[in-house]
Amino acid sequence: MNNIYNNIIQKLKRGKKIFAILIDPQKHTTQTITNTIKYINKAQYVDIIMVGGSQLMQSVDNAIIQIKQQTDIPVIIFPGNAMQISQHANAILFISLLSGNNPNFLITQHIKVAQTIKRLNIETIPTGYILVDGGRQSAVEKISNTTPLHNIQQIVDTAIAAELLGKKLVYLEAGSGAKKPVQQNIIELVKKSITIPLIVGGGLTTQLSIENALNSGADIIVVGNHFETNPQDIIPFATLFK
Repeated sequence: MNNIYNNIIQKLKRGKKIFAILIDPQKHTTQTITNTIKYINKAQYVDIIMVGGSQLMQSVDNAIIQIKQQTDIPVIIFPGNAMQISQHANAILFISLLSGNNPNFLITQHIKVAQTIKRLNIETIPTGYILVDGGRQSAVEKISNTTPLHNIQQIVDTAIAAELLGKKLVYLEAGSGAKKPVQQNIIELVKKSITIPLIVGGGLTTQLSIENALNSGADIIVVGNHFETNPQDIIPFATLFK
């Protein structure tokens, strides 16, 4: 079953852009998660909640259980490693870090968790993850020991390769806490070069930055770091996804 992915595709076909909010349990307490969900429920136009983080070295299970008790919005695992698995999630982004040459994040972590995912029957969404320069060293860069891509043609070619490899999503990521989001011309060129949905995240801290990404071709927007200290912004940001 591919219910979550099919729902994403159907929304995009209807012209609805997807708004995803990333919750990193390492950066939250039980109370701040509850507060974030309160704003998410008020916002009305949040489509997906992602849970996970690059530096999180523990299970995401408790956070997902708490979230599911407070909202019906689908929860997708955004895994930083093989420990971040939960049978309570609706799906998991099965991420390959294609912008780096570290085999641990290309396939090794996937092998470690393959049997568990199959046993728990979690919907997987194969995702080509491309880290691009966000103006500062990101957690992904530190943990994966890889460098972000700078060359635009290389970014585009990597996205095309992701689709040819059978990935169902391409994720352009400027990194958590990025000084600058993914450039608009990069989003435009990647979008023109692939037919699968395009996710954009990192450095999106204003409505204008989100509008620019959407207008450039992003299908799915992910915001996480900004809402850790400004959860009230979920409501105005979500209006862009009516």
